[in-house]
Amino acid sequence: MKRHLYSIRFPVSEPHQLQQDESFFYLKEGDQELRLRFHDYGDIYKRPGLYEQLFYQRLKCSSPKKVCSVLDKVLTENHFELSELRVLDLGAGNGMVGEILQTARVIGVDIRHEAYEACERDRPGIYDAYYVADLCNLDAATQQELNNWQIDCLTCVAALGFGDIPTKAFATAYNIVQTGGWVALNIKETFMQESDVSGFSRLVKHLLVSDTLEVHHLERYRHRISIDGRPLFYYVVVGKKEFDITAKVMLELECI
Repeated sequence: MKRHLYSIRFPVSEPHQLQQDESFFYLKEGDQELRLRFHDYGDIYKRPGLYEQLFYQRLKCSSPKKVCSVLDKVLTENHFELSELRVLDLGAGNGMVGEILQTARVIGVDIRHEAYEACERDRPGIYDAYYVADLCNLDAATQQELNNWQIDCLTCVAALGFGDIPTKAFATAYNIVQTGGWVALNIKETFMQESDVSGFSRLVKHLLVSDTLEVHHLERYRHRISIDGRPLFYYVVVGKKEFDITAKVMLELECI
């Protein structure tokens, strides 16, 4: 199906001074020109194809394919098949990752109802189930349903570190994964720097250096380009879950 082509323009006045989560663009609709932040996902998802046009056509985002290809590589090296897994796709959005992983059983979860509606509109049937839920305040019924899926793989792509998915929400999703299950995620390279002492950065560093996650692959790659053409680098991490993230660890890292 041919998608509508939107009229998008980026600011030309010193865009390099904007932080990644402050970036915005202008969207022309009729006689109006709207100013939307990159993280205004609700407004973006309401417009069919805008998310793909903005991030994947204009800004050359490679992360869904990259993370999923690394996950598949690690699984093959460890004699696992993707089709054997029950994957929880955290921050599922409109189904970009789910579409790549559909040979597995994939369960989506996102806090935004607009994301679920966009997925149903653009990629119906991609997920075996899709939960609109706040994992920081997960109700008992949804928790039980997620547990019943016996999740043995977690994916989280281009959704961590900017407040989109709080640290507690990520820890909740991580702990739903069965021991011995697989975890595939990506994070901006600055979160790996020693100078970053945010809760999420400290939690990721804990996963990498403790025995909570057995890391099988860690690689720096170009996530996408910025609005002024500079490459933005992320790390892809794939590993095997060994232990839950405990409440004690979360408190020690001052993440709650």
